[in-house]
Formats: sequence, C-alpha cells, structure tokens
Amino acid sequence: MNPPALPCSPDQARQKILVVDDDRANARILARILQQAGYGVIEANSGEEAIGLYDSIRPDLVLLDVVMPGLSGFDTCRALRAKHGHTLAPVIFVTATSETDGVVEGLAAGGVDYFTKPVHPREAIARIRTHLQNRLLQEQQRRLVDQLLTANKAKNRLLGMVAHDLRNPIASITGLTEFLIEDAAAGRIQPEQLDLINCIHDASQTMLQLVNELLDISVIESGELRIKPAAVDLGGLIEDSVTLNRINAAKKGTQIELQLESLPPAIEVDGPKIRQVIDNLISNAIKFSPPGSLVRVEAAAGSGRCTVAVIDNGPGIPQSEQHKLFKEFGRTSVSPTAGEKSTGMGLAICRRIIEAHGGEISAENRPDGGSIFKFHLARAA
Repeated sequence: MNPPALPCSPDQARQKILVVDDDRANARILARILQQAGYGVIEANSGEEAIGLYDSIRPDLVLLDVVMPGLSGFDTCRALRAKHGHTLAPVIFVTATSETDGVVEGLAAGGVDYFTKPVHPREAIARIRTHLQNRLLQEQQRRLVDQLLTANKAKNRLLGMVAHDLRNPIASITGLTEFLIEDAAAGRIQPEQLDLINCIHDASQTMLQLVNELLDISVIESGELRIKPAAVDLGGLIEDSVTLNRINAAKKGTQIELQLESLPPAIEVDGPKIRQVIDNLISNAIKFSPPGSLVRVEAAAGSGRCTVAVIDNGPGIPQSEQHKLFKEFGRTSVSPTAGEKSTGMGLAICRRIIEAHGGEISAENRPDGGSIFKFHLARAA
C-alpha cells in the first residue's frame, strides 16, 4: 500500500526534478514518489546523461545517486557546479550509506542534502519542498538585488546630471559676488549691501562644495572613478595645499605647521585626486579645531610606502561614532568650531580615492586630545 501523498501546491506542478540513477528500479521508485507529490520528473541513467540534459530541461532540483558507472554522483555534481556556479539547482545525493566521510564529500562537491536508501517518501518530499522553497527565495532575492542595482545606477546618473547642471550657475553666482566684493573695496557698495553680498558668497561656496561632492559621489558609485597615475612630487603637492589652506586657517587664528621627511622625488599617483584628499583633511582639521590652535601636517617615507598625517587639536571622534567616518553622509555629533558647513561626504570621497590607489586611510584619537587622520600610499615611482 502506497503512503498518502503530501498535498500538491500550484507551484509544485510547475517544478521539475531531475532524477539521476543507473538503477532503473530505484529511479522509477523515486519518480513515482515525486509524481504523487505533484512534481514533474525527468530521468537520467548516468552522470554524463544528466550533464547533457541539464541545460535543456533546467531542473529546479537534482536527485543524484552517488555510486554509478562512469562519472560518480560526486563528480557529476562537481562538473555541474563548475559549469553553472551559483545558478545550479539544489543537488541532493541518494546514497546507501550515511557514513560521515561520504556526507562531507558530498557537501564539499556542492550538494545541499542527502537521502539514504531506502528513501522514506514523506521525509523526502518534506525536505525537497524545503530546498525548493529556499531556491525560490534565493531567486527572488537575486532579482531584488538586480532591481536595486539598476535603480542605484539610474539614481547615480540622475545625481550626476543634476550636479553637473547646477555647478555652472552656482559657480557664476560665486564669481559675480566676488566682483561685487571688489567693488565694495572701491567704495561703490554700501556696508549693509556688502553684508548681504558676503552672505550670498558664503552660501554659494557651500552650495558649490556640496554639488562638487555630489558629482564626485555619483562618479564613484557608478564605478567610473578613473585613476590616472603619473610621477608626482608628493612633497610639493602637500606644500601647495598647506599654502592655500593657510589663508582659511588665518581667519580663525589657526597656524599650520608642515614637516616633510625623506620623501622620494616622485611617486606614481593621480596628483589632482591626491591633492583633493590632502585639501580635505587639512580643511577638516581647521574646521573642527578651536580658533587659535595648531594643525600639524607631517609626511614621511618608510617600509616601502609614504605616509601623510594631519594632526589637529579638536575634540576628537567619540568612540561610539568612529564607524561613521569615511562613509557617505557619515556625520558625527562633532560640529565645526566656527559654524562652518560640513556635508559629510568629503571623507567618504577621500577613502574611495585612496583605496583606488591601493592605499589605506584611517583616523584615531590622540591621547592628549585631538585627532590624527592619515593615509598611506605605495612609495614606488
């Protein structure tokens, strides 16, 4: 007397199971159990036949005998796994033994489960159903991931287009306010008007920084960040950045101290992008340090790499918020000391640029207060 069949769902009726066994009697027993449960069944008499059939039938699950002439079940599974990778349907081995070594070898070959002969119908169907449901969930997850990746690419394209279109008019506003500020020096602008112009100028600079960073993020997220290495004088790059940032530092009474040690004449990097990183780290040090403080910029070579460090006297980074550093929009609770604006994207861009060079960037708190932000680059020129 046959055991009662488990109820069949509409999905089961559309699912196909490939049964691979050189023993026709065993194959027919398995096929009958599966058909009574509502599954479609295709039979193969050898591992070689199963490999040939797989592409044409695309089964949802494979029941694979272990001991067969020619290719064994394990070798058949390895061949299918090598060809189809993560898209391979779940493979369940059917074996006459449950010895641990055989089970381990089967799982290592790419199987997901095993049955021992004689097969118990209700247990077999329940486990098959579980693996098929897991496969459906994985396929749904993959489709969702693909949809999210497509949406993310579209978002990055839109972000890049908007940022690009906004950059020119904002830059024009900044330039025009600078002309008006020059007119004020000649006495053609009233003091109260100059205050408004300065507000517009500061706001436009903040907007321009935000737009530039959004454009950088869109390029990076779309995978289009291109590094163009060339022989660059790293010391000269740092000196130029320090000179420019001393202008902003002077507004807060902050001093920048520079120390360069034994740097090579040149290293192979993308100069403008590394300059962007240096500018960002120094700018942040000024921004988050109290007025009248000292910012130190140090660079040295050793152990096959160059290290650049920016050391500030700010409040440091709270231990519980350090994970936010170097992440997009990863702003901490620490605020700029003079009301300067911060977008929370600069350090994320720095990280991507340094990693694209094969380097490392990090931050740590100083024992006596303040922070050290540093990055390492390969020394080879």
